[in-house]
Amino acid sequence: MTTLQRAKPIVIVTDTEADESRLRSRLERATDRDVRTVSAPEALTASTDADDRSPADETPPAIAGESDMAVPSAVIVELECPGEIQTILQRVHARFPTAPTVVAPAEGSEHLATVALRADATEYVPTERDEDPVDRIVSTIQSRPVSGGDGDLDHRILANELPDEAFVIGEDGTYLEVKARSDSADLSSVSADELAGTTLADAFPDQVAAKLQDCIDRAIRTDGVQSVEYEVETVDGYRQFEGRVVPIDQRIRGRRAVVWLARDITERVKRERRLRSRQDQLETLNRINAVVRQVIETLVEAPARDAVEREVCEQLVDSDLYCGSWIAEQTTDDRLSYRTGTGEATASLDLVRNRSVDLECSATEVIQTGELRTVNHIFDDESIPDPVRAAAREDDVRSAIAVPITHEDATYGVLTVLASRDDAFSERERAGFRLLGETIGFTIMAVKNRQLLFADTVVELKFRIDGGDTFSFDLSAEYGCTCALEWAGTTADGRTFQYVTIDGLDGETVLEEATAHDSVEECRLIHDGDEGCTIEMRLSESGVRTLANHGATIRDVTVEDGVGTCLVEVSQDADVREVAEALTLVYENTQLIARREVDRPARTAAERRNQILDRLTDRQLTTLRLAYYGGFFDWPRKSTGEEIADAMDISPPTMHQHLRKGHKAVLSAFFEGDEY
Repeated sequence: MTTLQRAKPIVIVTDTEADESRLRSRLERATDRDVRTVSAPEALTASTDADDRSPADETPPAIAGESDMAVPSAVIVELECPGEIQTILQRVHARFPTAPTVVAPAEGSEHLATVALRADATEYVPTERDEDPVDRIVSTIQSRPVSGGDGDLDHRILANELPDEAFVIGEDGTYLEVKARSDSADLSSVSADELAGTTLADAFPDQVAAKLQDCIDRAIRTDGVQSVEYEVETVDGYRQFEGRVVPIDQRIRGRRAVVWLARDITERVKRERRLRSRQDQLETLNRINAVVRQVIETLVEAPARDAVEREVCEQLVDSDLYCGSWIAEQTTDDRLSYRTGTGEATASLDLVRNRSVDLECSATEVIQTGELRTVNHIFDDESIPDPVRAAAREDDVRSAIAVPITHEDATYGVLTVLASRDDAFSERERAGFRLLGETIGFTIMAVKNRQLLFADTVVELKFRIDGGDTFSFDLSAEYGCTCALEWAGTTADGRTFQYVTIDGLDGETVLEEATAHDSVEECRLIHDGDEGCTIEMRLSESGVRTLANHGATIRDVTVEDGVGTCLVEVSQDADVREVAEALTLVYENTQLIARREVDRPARTAAERRNQILDRLTDRQLTTLRLAYYGGFFDWPRKSTGEEIADAMDISPPTMHQHLRKGHKAVLSAFFEGDEY
């Protein structure tokens, strides 16, 4: 490295004390010049005190270090504060116009580079970006750049260590100088090597060029830094850039100009878009969940199935998330029939309402599989009939979802929802609609049961079942016994239990046959006698549960010699054919042999209470009263069985016998009484 003459020292301006300079020792080894350091406050004070001196006067000691030195060899600024950098550079240049100035902060930034540029620094060398900044500093001192020459000013500016890509652009939009990174992709219209001498209009589409020119005009007019984001087409595809436009005080080639610092922000923009997309999805999902919760709360009070379905459709559309909603049910000929619907997608709704298009195209598969189906980009889906796509274009329907309305093994119909959003139904949204479909199905079943429970007149249906693949049919056909259903029901976890009494066969044989039968998952002996028994069974498939899911109450089921008789009750407005077909799905040879309307006697609460009391003996009633009021049924118990027995002056075993018999009488009246 060429040594420097000792005539003038190198002055380093630091943040604090002089001996804390990062570059001092390295510069002393690299040159034979004296290296002096001053703190920024000293440099600013000295410069301020020297403002009244003439250029011929002695150099302020804080800058030059000694009074006999006229001009420093170079001034190196290690500061991180933009305001101090600008002030020191301006005062140094005013007093020593030929002295090179180097801004060498420990941590560079675009803002510091802009400040150094506008303050006319000779060089900008952030030490974090350069393995050996000393070489650059010494080279700058040796070269002594040309001062004030318009033709060389743009080259000196772009020789600085500016971030990303940089351009000097004239006020008319002409590229005067270009500094592009080696790994930067060329514009699709002009390569980086050919960019100098072209204009913004040559490099960009008209709309983008006008936007960029407006930013240049604004920077020159306001004499301030401007920023703009723009998209450009490169040979590697479209990229997003952020431009920082810094006006240059001196004229270059006779015209005003700016330095354009271009930063590729494509990945940042993609991340921001993904984040916004996730936020939008979360907000949409929250709104969907709120709609589903509101619908579910409303369903609890729905008086009839029609009201349930109408309320669902209206609330979905009222949420502004969907433009149409309708419900269809499966008819006896395995087709779909429109029930209700609403929304602004009038063309689509008219198609299904007037049967102008076959509904089976989207909903039959949903009923058959029990799985919801989503259709996105309806305009482009050729599997959808042309009339449906034409109506979707007219209504701006872009996505749709078909949701099965089910409860356990019963399917009541299909809910179809239309949306004007592309890809409207994400997996989370689908999960919400799956829950909604199950909730609607449960509500419809509950409404049917409620209507049957409070009806004054019911319809009694009697079915004959000629053979079945269940245990009771096979057992009665083989042993000539009679099987009668005592009760059947479903637990909270979905398991179906039946209690069946078998006349004419012992419990040991029944258990052996039940354990070997495919339709029985579990079996337990409840009561065993010489000529009959009662068992508890859990079946893999049950016609009893199927009837209950369709709003039917089972009054009696008897199987004898392989032939079953089933007596059920349904409400007056129930679809009898629907109930019959549901039973046929379990027992193929099912025939409706009788139907009649039955009036239920209206009884007051007092009459029902008296009927229960009539079933109790005096001792049973007394035992129940003493146990109830004495706190025997509380937990923890307020009275023991012995204390109740002492109050009645009887033995504890006798008291418990009266208590159990009283319990059974009350429960029998509740579970088996005709009045219920």
